[in-house]
Amino acid sequence: MSDYIAVVKEDRLALVTIDHPPVNALNSRVLEALEKCFDQLAADGNIGAVVLTGAGEKAFVAGADIGEFTTLTADNGEQLSRRGQLIFQKIEDFPAPVIAAVNGFALGGGLELALACDIRVLAENARVGLPEVTLAIFPGYGGTQRLPRTIAPGKARELIFTGEMIDAAEAYRIGLADHLVAPGEALTQSRKIAEKILKRGPIAVRLAKEAVNRGRGLPVNAGCKVEAQLFGQLCDTEDQKEGAAAFLEKRPPVYKGR
Repeated sequence: MSDYIAVVKEDRLALVTIDHPPVNALNSRVLEALEKCFDQLAADGNIGAVVLTGAGEKAFVAGADIGEFTTLTADNGEQLSRRGQLIFQKIEDFPAPVIAAVNGFALGGGLELALACDIRVLAENARVGLPEVTLAIFPGYGGTQRLPRTIAPGKARELIFTGEMIDAAEAYRIGLADHLVAPGEALTQSRKIAEKILKRGPIAVRLAKEAVNRGRGLPVNAGCKVEAQLFGQLCDTEDQKEGAAAFLEKRPPVYKGR
């Protein structure tokens, strides 16, 4: 895919690996490659799940490239932040579930990237945090917005305001990690989850993700209207009829994505 992003497609599964030694830092070139990668996967139209990880066992992504911060001003700082936000929003809005296999440090932009994914699998040796305030900045790639929507708001504020790192067990305890696995097993567990997803109705999974994303932040009644609209769309699909027929006939469904 590029010098920084490796993509392996296995039928409808895409394994995306950020490869920028030694710690997969998110400099401008890595961000550009990441955006291009997800644009191309979205255009593919046949991707049912994505597993996103970092090369090596040391880091998922250990943050941004701080060397690029030395010349920041109000104007280009805002542009830098907005650029990262828009790329991570593409990952959040990707039309298939994205699973983060966190195999080491996920700090700053790395944790913000994981927060943009739908499901987070952490190895027991992983450490996560938003340490930006220790550099007299704060999370600028969506961390101040996504973390309080993922865990208890008070705990999110504590992590953002102190910049402290936490281990994987604590991340799991507070709901930041969805799965906690042995070292070296994050990718394996993420693939298992992806394989389960790929057995389900692909249009149903895509619209379920859209319902969750569009409904978040809306009042419950408004979110339910979105849900009903998308549910209605599913009822006009061949897959919906196949799913009901297969259940009644006691056989595995054969979904065609239409």
